Amino acid sequence: MQLPAAPARTAAAPGGEEREICAITRATVQAAVEVLAGTRPIHQLARRLDQRCLTVLQHRAALTRRVAARAPRKMGLLHRNASVRSVRACAVAPDIYEASAVVIDELRVRAVAVRLERSKNVWRVTALEIG
Repeated sequence: MQLPAAPARTAAAPGGEEREICAITRATVQAAVEVLAGTRPIHQLARRLDQRCLTVLQHRAALTRRVAARAPRKMGLLHRNASVRSVRACAVAPDIYEASAVVIDELRVRAVAVRLERSKNVWRVTALEIG
C-alpha cells in the first residue's frame, strides 16, 4: 500500500504567506521609525505605503522634528536606536492581513499596528499606527 504524497508547500501557502507578511511588516516598521528619527528619507517608503499613510508619516516626522528642536536634550533621543522586537500577523480576509509590532527605542517601548492589502501581487501598507 502506497501512501499519498504530502502536498508541496509553496510561497503562497498560508504559513509562507504569513512569514512574508511578518518580514514586510518588520522592515516597514523599522523604516518608518527611522523616518521619524530623521535617519531615513521618507521617499524610501513610497513603494510600500499607500499615499495616505505616506502623507501621515511625513506630517508626524515634521512634527517630531519641530518638537525635538524645542527640547533637544530629551526629544533628541526620541525614536533613536529603535529596533523591532516582535511581529505578529493575522489574515482577516483574502489578500488582507493585519499585523502588530513591538518597537523599543532609547526612551520607550511602542506598539505599531499595520494593515496590508495585496493588489496586483504587491503588498501595500494601507494603515500604519505608531503608538
